Amino acid sequence: MHRKKKIIIVSHCILNQNSVVHPLARAKGAYTAIVKRILDKEIGLIQLPCPELLHLGEDRPPTTREEYDTPEFRALCKDLLHNPMMQIKEYQHHGYEILGILGINESPTCSLLEERGILMDEFKSALDDLEIVLPVLGVPTDYLEGIDHESFFAALDDFLQV
Repeated sequence: MHRKKKIIIVSHCILNQNSVVHPLARAKGAYTAIVKRILDKEIGLIQLPCPELLHLGEDRPPTTREEYDTPEFRALCKDLLHNPMMQIKEYQHHGYEILGILGINESPTCSLLEERGILMDEFKSALDDLEIVLPVLGVPTDYLEGIDHESFFAALDDFLQV
C-alpha cells in the first residue's frame, strides 16, 4: 500500500485524556474530533509520552510548571524523549515529512505557545540539537470534546497543510 509519508507529533493526552489530572480532562477518551480530522487526512501520529503521569501517577494533584521545573523532572523528560527522537530521525531518513507538533495550551509540560511546558522545552532543545525546526499548534484551554470549535479546526486544517 502507498504511504502518504506525513506525520504529526502529538501530546500524549490528545490520544488519551485518561492521563490528564482529574479535574482538567476535557474528553472521555481521546480528543476524537481532533484525531479523526488528522486521520481523515491520512496523516500518521507520533504520541509523545506523558511525564506527569509517570512522575506523580494517575491520581496526582494539579501541579504547576514551576513545581515540575526540577532537575529530576527535566531528566525524566529527556529520558522519555529518547524514543520519539529516534522515530523522528528514522522517518526523516526515509523521506517522511513531519508536519509539526500539536500540544496543549497552558499545560505545565506540553504547552508550546507563550510559556513552553517542561517536556516541550526539552523536546525543542533535542530538536534544535539536530537542527530540526517544526511548526507548532496548541489545543486551546477552552476546547471541550463535543463542542464546536470552528476557529481551532480552521487553524488545525492550516497546520496540517490541507
